[in-house]
Amino acid sequence: MNIKDRFDLVIFDWAGTMVDFGCQAPLRALIETFAREGVTIDTAAARRDMGKAKIDHVKALLAYAPVAAAWHAAKGRDANDGDIARIMDHLGPLMREYAAGASKLIPGAKQTFDAVRAAGLRVASSTGYTRDMMEPVIRLAAEQGYTPETVVCSGETPFGRPTPLMIYKICAELGVWPLNRVVKVDDAVAGIEEGKAAGAFTVGVASGNELALSLADLEALPVAERTARLAKTHQILKEAGADVVLDSVADLMRALSLTPGSGSERRPGRP
Repeated sequence: MNIKDRFDLVIFDWAGTMVDFGCQAPLRALIETFAREGVTIDTAAARRDMGKAKIDHVKALLAYAPVAAAWHAAKGRDANDGDIARIMDHLGPLMREYAAGASKLIPGAKQTFDAVRAAGLRVASSTGYTRDMMEPVIRLAAEQGYTPETVVCSGETPFGRPTPLMIYKICAELGVWPLNRVVKVDDAVAGIEEGKAAGAFTVGVASGNELALSLADLEALPVAERTARLAKTHQILKEAGADVVLDSVADLMRALSLTPGSGSERRPGRP
């Protein structure tokens, strides 16, 4: 099947999908920021709400019972709006620093981008990072040849993931419709839920946040364990609603070429 007969636009997530294998930068920034407050959070807690707008991620962490208890033990009270503002003030610069340091494209990401464009599809991206956090990432990715047409960041729509508003904004800016001709590619549950809420064809990337391993750590695993852990992550993303789950974004074009559909899904009168 000609992919252009089925789809018009691919929207990629960033960390864990196209850059920052295993989505390590926000993990480090969140753990360090909470440590400054005297609160220890583990990696599992930090990853629970990955993909959401960072302020929503922080709020979700503070509402998570083990973190709320640790906060109360450290502060003698529950977190308030002032605490959230202070956390965000500390988190922003750390996110920018760590994200910039993790801006190397994931293996196969550039080839996938080139293949999507060569197939006649448009490319955009969305992220739970703010524009300030993303600025160095966008610049460094462009130096490696990855240049989506538009990037929508946290805070640029009334609500972030798992609502579909960032996808709606991208489609409105690019003039793309209907939404079933959009592909959303993401490694986090919140991003999968975003894609499903929009009515997009939603692709999970198993080697990202839900797997929670760096590339070196993944490659160091015995083959049987690596296969088992990827299979578990496939299941998590499928249960979140992904139409298809891939080990890596490098596998996207092969998966889309096997997706059933035809040009009959075009909207009448579509140019």
